[in-house]
Amino acid sequence: MKKWLRVGAWLAFLLVLGVSAAMLILQGRGFSARPQPASLEARLALFMRGWLTPSTYKGLLNPVSNTTENFVAAREHYADHCASCHGNDGSGNTEIGRNLYPKAPDMRLPRTQQLSDGELFYIIENGVMLTGMPGWSTGTPEGEKSSWQLVHFIRRLSTLTAEDLQEMEKFNPVSRSQFEEEKRIEDFLSGADQPPAAADPHAGHRPPK
Repeated sequence: MKKWLRVGAWLAFLLVLGVSAAMLILQGRGFSARPQPASLEARLALFMRGWLTPSTYKGLLNPVSNTTENFVAAREHYADHCASCHGNDGSGNTEIGRNLYPKAPDMRLPRTQQLSDGELFYIIENGVMLTGMPGWSTGTPEGEKSSWQLVHFIRRLSTLTAEDLQEMEKFNPVSRSQFEEEKRIEDFLSGADQPPAAADPHAGHRPPK
């Protein structure tokens, strides 16, 4: 017993020593979200994400049918909830997505597509800690159905048509400035005295695709 206590004490000491050394090395380097994570950091993060995902989820099959109705529902849901970061096409090439740390991934690539249905569902429902990915679980059967619909939609990101992308733009959130501009136009058309202010070409952009 004493032997194991000594081993445990040495391991705890080495852990504290390692953490202290890491803190000294990183001190003063800032916490900017602008750079890309280093390759080793990215590989470690992906490994930890897979290792920490509960095994009960990894083998889950999508219980929602891959029908046109479910696709349309997921397309609208994705455009409203996900596209601000991930882009309508799943590329992650949006103002928010490019400035996250780590940056929003291109979900059309194998890094995402090779995940099982259950893993995608778990990520949608619970998010990913220490990233910009929130958990969207509502704790309801309806919420779970929406997440499973999104799993089907993510599988089809690389095959979205121009018509799909155009339809999604109708459901993309708008900025406050664009909302106010549209309201001024609506008020003017309904009989307001003042014409709408000229639109700022740099304000109110929808997330780029």
